[in-house]
Amino acid sequence: MKFPGSCYCRTIQYEIELESKDDARTSICHCGNCKKFTGGNFGITTKIPKSAFKLTEGEGEVKVHEGDNGSGVVLHREFCGKCGSGLLEYGANAGDFIYIFYGTLNKPEELAPKGEFFCKKRDSWMPEIPGIFHKQEIKT
Repeated sequence: MKFPGSCYCRTIQYEIELESKDDARTSICHCGNCKKFTGGNFGITTKIPKSAFKLTEGEGEVKVHEGDNGSGVVLHREFCGKCGSGLLEYGANAGDFIYIFYGTLNKPEELAPKGEFFCKKRDSWMPEIPGIFHKQEIKT
C-alpha cells in the first residue's frame, strides 16, 4: 500500500510504502511540546518505520532542525525550506521509526487516528475522541 504526501507548496513530495495499514499508527498528542510546535491545541502524527519513507521530489529543499524546548527532549524535525511546512520528526527514543506530520499526507483519512496521548493535558473544551485508545500521561 502506498501513501503519498507533500509539503504545502508541493516542492517536497514523498511516498510511504507499507504492507498493511496496521504498520502505521496515527495518534493525536496533547503534550505541551506538540501544542507549542504546531501552534494548536494538539499535534497529530503517523508513526511509520523509517524504511517505509521515501522522498520522491525536492530533496534539496529539505531542511533540518534539531533541538529541545528546555524539557530535555531533543527532537529532529525536517521541513520544507521553501514554504516552511513540517514533514516529519523523531527523537532519540524513536528507534527505527519516524513520525510523519499527518496533514502532509495527500489522503490522511486513509490512516485515521488510533489513539490520543497526554489526555490529561487535553484542552477542557476539546471532547475525547470516541473509539480510540486514551493515554493519561502527565509529562509535558
